[in-house]
Amino acid sequence: MIHSKLHFAIITLLLMQCTSPAPKIEAETPIQSATSVEVELLVLGTLQDAGSPHIACQKACCKGLFEQPDASRKVVSLGVVDNKSEQTFLFEATPDMPTQVKALKNYAAFEADEVPNGIFLTHAHIGHYTGLMYLGKEAMNAQAAKVYAMPRMQTFLEQNGPWSQLVTTKNIAIQPLQHEQAVQLSPQLHITPFRVPHRDEYSETVGYKIIGPNKSALFIPDIDKWEKWELSIIEQIATVDYAFLDGTFYDAAEINHRDISQIPHPFIIESMEKFKDLPQTEREKIHFIHFNHTNPMLGWPNAQGKTVLENGFRIAQINQVFSL
Repeated sequence: MIHSKLHFAIITLLLMQCTSPAPKIEAETPIQSATSVEVELLVLGTLQDAGSPHIACQKACCKGLFEQPDASRKVVSLGVVDNKSEQTFLFEATPDMPTQVKALKNYAAFEADEVPNGIFLTHAHIGHYTGLMYLGKEAMNAQAAKVYAMPRMQTFLEQNGPWSQLVTTKNIAIQPLQHEQAVQLSPQLHITPFRVPHRDEYSETVGYKIIGPNKSALFIPDIDKWEKWELSIIEQIATVDYAFLDGTFYDAAEINHRDISQIPHPFIIESMEKFKDLPQTEREKIHFIHFNHTNPMLGWPNAQGKTVLENGFRIAQINQVFSL
């Protein structure tokens, strides 16, 4: 069930179409106080690494946004609030991290720290780790902020500037992760990283299983193709209550100026075909996320968004809150 805290009220995301704003989208269930929920998951961003408007984009989908930016368009990130242990956690350190960590702090039912109690990284592509720069001396000069990273990701941060300076000046304290080894963050919350196939130029790529006291979520913002993974995505969906899955592109048609083979992702139309025979209860777990600036999911209601919803799937929206 999706919940919203009182001071978040109704989700007021304005999803802009290429030339005009979409209507406000309301929460799917009545407003409920966060204090009655032990662990909650927040959607803090839904876009692909480079955001929207996209640098140098001359298409209609970006033209109006350069002059009138949409504050709801943030790079993909999730937040977790553990109200019982009074901790917050961030998944991905994006270029939009300053506003995302403030939103996470403000949502908490307790006096949360400005920096989350832990930051979990998936891989070394620009939208997923470069927000760490805001923890350095030029910005907040954080003191040993916990950053959870896999072995190659840890080595990349430790051996390459400017990230290595964050380590040597102790702005961040890297917490090592291992494939499929759970991290217990509190008695009611633990996280399990797992490797997925992606363009691993500088680090491995992982997804996360986020397990609360009552429900769990799968987070895979980046993967090449479901068929390349050694595990069955269908079997993995069956083990959780929510699945936030790579929906970077709706189909190949939206990218008409680059070789799509060089930026592999499972198209939403491919994922819908793969999952079409799942029971409705399984399909409605799936929330597509990590949308490229060209993706029509950023402009629904429209024909493509209607197709996604009519087939029983969901479109991740900024400020959504899920109880774990």
